[in-house]
Amino acid sequence: MISKALSFIEEVTNNYLTGIHGPSTENYAILGNIAKLVEGGDTTEAEDGSGIIISLVNIEEDRISKNPNGIYREGGNVVRRNPSILLNLYVLFSANVSTYSVGLSRISNVIECFQNENFFMKTEHSLPDPELVKLQLELYTMNFEQVNHLWSTMGGKYLPSVLYKLKMIPVYNKENSMEGDLIREIQMNKNAISGVLGAT
Repeated sequence: MISKALSFIEEVTNNYLTGIHGPSTENYAILGNIAKLVEGGDTTEAEDGSGIIISLVNIEEDRISKNPNGIYREGGNVVRRNPSILLNLYVLFSANVSTYSVGLSRISNVIECFQNENFFMKTEHSLPDPELVKLQLELYTMNFEQVNHLWSTMGGKYLPSVLYKLKMIPVYNKENSMEGDLIREIQMNKNAISGVLGAT
């Protein structure tokens, strides 16, 4: 589910950048591990040629929106399972270009992209999985200490970048669930009711 959600964000970013800069032989943005680039590790040709590297840097559980009962309606049935874990993903967009001014321009484009549209509903977009009902991106601002810690963890070479919080990704085990029909009507036994009233 995480991979599908991030692939969707990759597609949205590429479509926006293509609309601005025109078609390219290389993707403008690609999912990849930015730490491999700043450390000089093995990278793919696509990662080397891309302008924006999209990296997952943290995962957080959203406890506020969690369904504590674990009962869900799916179509005409009721499904009971352990409550889904709703995840918030912290997604880093880093400019991997040799020209600094171009890198800044690409980061500005990313911000413009999700300022233009940061809320994606499955009723309006082709989300990659039926369980993804909605995706929302929020710009996440780090202070200098947090920025320093993040890039030190990834190798110490800072690149122009912006961090977004991607909400809410449901994760659960489909095999561990019980399914039943919805209660559509209630029938009352008049004789049983009369007996109870007569006894009183």
